[in-house]
Amino acid sequence: MQVVQETIDPNAKIVYKPNTEDDPHKRKPDISKAKELLGWEPKVDLRSGLPLMVSDFRQRIFGDNKESSATSA
Repeated sequence: MQVVQETIDPNAKIVYKPNTEDDPHKRKPDISKAKELLGWEPKVDLRSGLPLMVSDFRQRIFGDNKESSATSA
């Protein structure tokens, strides 16, 4: 959570809420199968990718076409 806060908005308040009933209880992403079968590896590190993700979500969810402050982080 701290990486997200540092990268996106240092002043953001992190609020923990209960998961929805259909939310998976454990998430353990594993890209080993993609590496093995497809020869795929991530090309964007977390700190570079988070602002891109935020910008994409803003555009998809809110129709925000302006560059957000997250893209300049």
